[in-house]
Amino acid sequence: MRDNDRLTPSTPPILVSAERVLQVVRMVGNRGTVTVAEVARELTTSTSTAHRLLAACRAQDFVRQDVVGGAYVMGAALHELSLGATSAVQLREAAGSVLRRAAQILDETVGFVVAEGRDGRYVESVEGHRSVRITSLLGRHVPLNSFAGGRAILAALPPDEVERRLTSRILPGATPRSMTDSEDLTAELERIRARGWAVDFAEADLEAGSVAVAVIDSSGWPRGAVTVNVPLSRMTAKPEAVALARELTPFATTIQRRIRGGS
Repeated sequence: MRDNDRLTPSTPPILVSAERVLQVVRMVGNRGTVTVAEVARELTTSTSTAHRLLAACRAQDFVRQDVVGGAYVMGAALHELSLGATSAVQLREAAGSVLRRAAQILDETVGFVVAEGRDGRYVESVEGHRSVRITSLLGRHVPLNSFAGGRAILAALPPDEVERRLTSRILPGATPRSMTDSEDLTAELERIRARGWAVDFAEADLEAGSVAVAVIDSSGWPRGAVTVNVPLSRMTAKPEAVALARELTPFATTIQRRIRGGS
């Protein structure tokens, strides 16, 4: 029995609308993209009603439409719901062994960061073995604009989604060296997109720096970022950051392949 078969003439209109909106959300979640015509056909409703249902979903960021008249795709809210339900376990499964190998080879602390609203949270962190090292960052929250892991994720998001998350001119900072000016951040995100990795020097921790590479799923959405976190004494200038980025990128690529269903 199809979902809309459960709707009866006695069902209150507000419940009918709510159920149909949820049907649209599920369609987009299952398929990744839908059109007005597909919604109208699937729900056996008019085109105008399908438009209204999609507009309601878009108002709550469950879907977005990149081109006027084009298909609707998963919006930020739906991404966050799906990631929030499964990401911590799935990402640890996909990334755990890779991060352990990276920590062993780089002999530095590595981690995996996911976006949660305006913050980034470390859902995995593996320490290196040097006597002077960054201790585990598992569970730590940092404003997305204030560290490499967050900025790697922001750079991979659509511009309107960056604006949605970071709405003020002055952004929160984790340390006095954090990047808190939105214009500076916009310019930095362009540089990250061009080179493929992000860096910060003492922006999340006055005694540490980090390099990060985003991990993108098959829909083009950043699932998170792989980071390497080092004492500032071992990363004092850009050439050292470049070297770390080159070493870190293959590990991020492996995790990305796993998340997309590869081995």
